[in-house]
Amino acid sequence: MIKYSVVIVDDHTLLSQAIAAMVNTFSKFKVLYTCKNGQELIDKFSSSPKFIPDVVLMDINMPIMNGIETTEWITKNHQEVNVMALSVEDEEATILKMLKVGAIGYLLKDTEKAVLESALVEIVENGFYHTKSVTNLLMKSLSGNGKEEILLNDRQVTFMKHACSELTYKEIADRMCLSPKTIDGYRDVLFTKLNVKNRVGLVMYAIKNKIYTP
Repeated sequence: MIKYSVVIVDDHTLLSQAIAAMVNTFSKFKVLYTCKNGQELIDKFSSSPKFIPDVVLMDINMPIMNGIETTEWITKNHQEVNVMALSVEDEEATILKMLKVGAIGYLLKDTEKAVLESALVEIVENGFYHTKSVTNLLMKSLSGNGKEEILLNDRQVTFMKHACSELTYKEIADRMCLSPKTIDGYRDVLFTKLNVKNRVGLVMYAIKNKIYTP
């Protein structure tokens, strides 16, 4: 079985090691390495392509370079890497900052093992993971904003609705009777057109503009 690679960025060594040991018990995942801060992660990324993982579990408060700054750097330089926040921080402003700079999921560190594994699976298969509380927070943050005047064709709207579900991109392609390559094209066009960085951005846009209602 092919396993997805995971890197853990957390300045608490014992906790980082415990999370790594837990993730290594998941059937679909393996931990490549751990880092104590964002700068250490960037140094690893820059040293060799073999150190670039599928998923980064990112703490928020860290010395030298924090999780928000590091996530923003990853989003700009390695869009293929999925970042999920794993933090004790539960302030709404912090959660929104992480999502806006490119994180595709947010979990608190008291999350149960099964929930973490499920979240990792959804991230690699669907491109995002949201708890109900995070979804409600996103809706709250978007309430009261006017509808953006960006014209989308019927196919793009249909794709966006599917992208807000738990379907993988391949399943969306099957549902729309299109090739995966065509679906990738729809996704990339919408990322550019809507000025969003990932699938979370598509969902936020769809909610804000009432294309999709959770």
